[in-house]
Amino acid sequence: MKISLGFSPCPNDTFIFDALIHHKIDTEGLEFEVFFDDVETLNQKAMKGELDITKLSFHAFAYACHHYALLDAGSALGFGVGPLLICKDKNLSHDIENLAANLKIGIPGKYTTANFLLGIAFPHLTYKQEMIFSDIEAGLLNNEIDLGLIIHENRFTYTEKGLHKVIDLGYFWEQLTGCAIPLGGIVINRNLDKGVQEKVNRILRKSVEFAFANPKSGIEFIRQHAQEMNEEVMYKHIGLYVNEYSINLGDEGRKAINVLFNIAQEKGLIPAIEKSIYLIP
Repeated sequence: MKISLGFSPCPNDTFIFDALIHHKIDTEGLEFEVFFDDVETLNQKAMKGELDITKLSFHAFAYACHHYALLDAGSALGFGVGPLLICKDKNLSHDIENLAANLKIGIPGKYTTANFLLGIAFPHLTYKQEMIFSDIEAGLLNNEIDLGLIIHENRFTYTEKGLHKVIDLGYFWEQLTGCAIPLGGIVINRNLDKGVQEKVNRILRKSVEFAFANPKSGIEFIRQHAQEMNEEVMYKHIGLYVNEYSINLGDEGRKAINVLFNIAQEKGLIPAIEKSIYLIP
């Protein structure tokens, strides 16, 4: 049986899925047609129900949960892993309580969890420009935007380019809730047979466990999609976003996701979420 699978070319995703799509583990008769897209493209595809399995932002999941159930394996949650708001003008980093509403902000997508957190922390900052996440630093350097909301490996490179941190929105979230920040998860189409859903969850967990046990096994595949990122940064990226929550959400992971959705619903930022959003293996 062949099913469609979408994930990003970022090292954390290629690290997680390498064993699964290259049959380094038993995929129990499943074959995968893989689509590589940036996170916001995946979010948009999910809201249209285009793929059988996909990575998506938890913010976007609020708009796609009628199509998809969340798998217990493969998620990106953690402490110290949140998006950063950065600037070129160092003065902006010294007065974050008074950021002007007319500042133009480059964001990695309307439905990213990063943009959701920005809305919680700075609801008055609404002058936003959607950009591919990897173009945001250049947008700052070229004075196209005043602030940039960065995710992924850019948190390791922005200081080298003379850019400055305004606020770590992951730290903001941790102080607000005491929970890990839920960034993205892997979801599966609810129309697929329940047995297939459970099988996918099972082999995805095995794929993550294989990657942890053999961290260099997928190096060529990871490097192929890592956009000239050096190996040290690739593995920093993986270490930041792939952890115990990627194997199994557990009670703490589920709690963090529920807190995220509860706050978002209270503030009217997302529609009501179905109570049964998880695939319980």
